[in-house]
Amino acid sequence: MPSVSPPTLTVNHADQTTISVAGAWLVHALSEGHRLHDLQKELTNQGKRDDIHWDLSQISALDHVGAQILWRAWGKKKPQHLLLQPVHEGLFQRVAEASQVNLVSAKRPLFYGIMQLGEIVLGFFEHLYGFSILLGQLMIDLAGFIRHPLRGPWKELSANLYRMGAQALGITALVGILIGIVLSYLSAQQLLTFGGDLFIVNILGMSIIRELGPLLAAILVAGRSGSAITAQLGVMRVTEELDAMLVMGIPHGSRLILPKVLALAIAMPLLVIWTDVMALIGGMISAQALLGMSPEFFVYKLPDAVPLLNYWIGLGKGVAFGILIALIACHYGLRIKPNTESLGHGTTNSVVIAITVVIIADAIFAIIFSKVGY
Repeated sequence: MPSVSPPTLTVNHADQTTISVAGAWLVHALSEGHRLHDLQKELTNQGKRDDIHWDLSQISALDHVGAQILWRAWGKKKPQHLLLQPVHEGLFQRVAEASQVNLVSAKRPLFYGIMQLGEIVLGFFEHLYGFSILLGQLMIDLAGFIRHPLRGPWKELSANLYRMGAQALGITALVGILIGIVLSYLSAQQLLTFGGDLFIVNILGMSIIRELGPLLAAILVAGRSGSAITAQLGVMRVTEELDAMLVMGIPHGSRLILPKVLALAIAMPLLVIWTDVMALIGGMISAQALLGMSPEFFVYKLPDAVPLLNYWIGLGKGVAFGILIALIACHYGLRIKPNTESLGHGTTNSVVIAITVVIIADAIFAIIFSKVGY
């Protein structure tokens, strides 16, 4: 690119204030270093005064960007005293016409709020309809699996059990121990005030075995395995593997959906037991440190403090939560469109909806079994 003279701005205060604009007011010349910032600062200080004489006859080259900078400095109108080259008249004329164009703002429809609400309601029923179809297909596949167990997807079931169950033991153990320590510490502080140290076993046992253990395991699995299921099915949609399976006569339900649902239905109760044990161990550690309660006494007192029925309620919650998480993850995974934006959006919605549904289901369990197990 041939070298051009840099853009300059000279202010002369002799008889009358005159600003001489010279050089190449081109975009590449203006963008070098801090040149544009310095020129705009000077133009801001001088540009809108009516008594200034502007001399643009020394400009060697001018493009739309340079003309726009000067036009804005003039307050989007030509100054009274302006010396301009004839070749630049048309450029400033086009800039003036462009500045007078009024952008039409988009108007919202009259019933925009009602339309948004209607769209949300229709979307909800659409998801409900798709979820019902998925659930019905699952029942059909499960019936076929029971009739012909040797034809079932045992390899897929085993692989999903390992990924969703065995590989989740570490994170559930860590979080369970920490939750047990925190809950025991907070409970011990209050029990010390009233002298009810022994009741820490009741508090930890009932809260962890009946509520926190299943809920904590479900939330962790929803964030870990639920997102993985949705992402896996979504990637298969993006790479057209799902379409290839249909072409080859391989049904999605029996090979993709059924193994994941069964795997989580089996793995979740086991993870609930594991999380309960780890949380109780954390509670015992904290109880021994704060209250001097030995682990042997804690274990001895636990069966009397927590009736056995609460264990079965917790395991039942684990089965229900696992089935719900798997179904929601598969539902959103199959609805993903073949693009990366839909993949991220669907995975996010899957995790959020799964955790929300788990909490709602836990509240329903609490209401149903409110008079059981005490």
